[in-house]
Amino acid sequence: MQNWVEVISRYNYPDHLKSWWQVINSVLPYFALWVAMYHSLKVSYWLTLALSLIAAGFLVRIFIIFHDCGHGSFFRTERLNRLVGIPLGLMVFTPYHRWHRDHFIHHSTIGNLDKRGIGDVETLTVKEYLELTKWGKLKYRIYRHPLFLFAIAPILLFLIQYRIPKSYMNFKQQMYIHLSNIAIVGTIVLLMWWIGWREFILIQLPIIYFASIAGVWLFYVQHQFERVVWKRSHEWDYQSVALEGSSFLKLPKVLQWFSGNIGYHHIHHLSPRIPNYKLQKCHDENEMFSHIKPLSFREILRSFRLRLWDEDRKKLITFDELQVE
Repeated sequence: MQNWVEVISRYNYPDHLKSWWQVINSVLPYFALWVAMYHSLKVSYWLTLALSLIAAGFLVRIFIIFHDCGHGSFFRTERLNRLVGIPLGLMVFTPYHRWHRDHFIHHSTIGNLDKRGIGDVETLTVKEYLELTKWGKLKYRIYRHPLFLFAIAPILLFLIQYRIPKSYMNFKQQMYIHLSNIAIVGTIVLLMWWIGWREFILIQLPIIYFASIAGVWLFYVQHQFERVVWKRSHEWDYQSVALEGSSFLKLPKVLQWFSGNIGYHHIHHLSPRIPNYKLQKCHDENEMFSHIKPLSFREILRSFRLRLWDEDRKKLITFDELQVE
């Protein structure tokens, strides 16, 4: 079998021409759509909403570039990754340093049952759930309900939660969040003064709402599916959990483009240093990934009902399956 370290090393470097072209073909169309939405307000708000769906797609793509910059995979130098990543983070309402600190923890603890809680979707084991009070069980059921996870939580996450420093952060990390908040609020105030507060809200709110839903959905199905593998620390190993604890989501080409190939999430977790435009290439060119099956439509639908990790059966289960036992 091929040595996986040797395999990924061939893709662990960015192509600056491709990186800059991706910035251009993502950011400029987004700005153009923003202007088009402003003018569409004089025609029909239904047209504005239709354009917001496309703009949201570009915002998801911008988030992927921001995400790659934090991994140091988009440009060759840390300085250039920061110079591009920080302003893109402001565009997607996400503080660069805070998000990437949590995301680094997510990558180093993915699939580890003993290290849950940062940068992931909260998931309890059956034992942990049964030990909760009635109020605790109700809160968890509300949190895990698709209506909350995919319709309410995304906008709360990007507009509110990312604005608040965490207790475990040091002074410098908290300061970066405050500076990001000042920059975001300053930009919003300036745009409201320029085009009007009502117009700004009618344009930006649906964009960030649709984009945040798409982003949270992508993240969810990447780590919450029937075949996912989670282990305790003493059993955990990087390669197997990267490949089996992250899904392969084979999207239609248009959606794959907008999502920056992040559906090849098993490759991304195996090596976060691979830029998004090389993920499919790495998967397709190496026999060692041929056994990785993409999620089926049925698996995607069923994943929305999965709630708890059953340590005895070593899989995610629904609340209905818990009641049967």
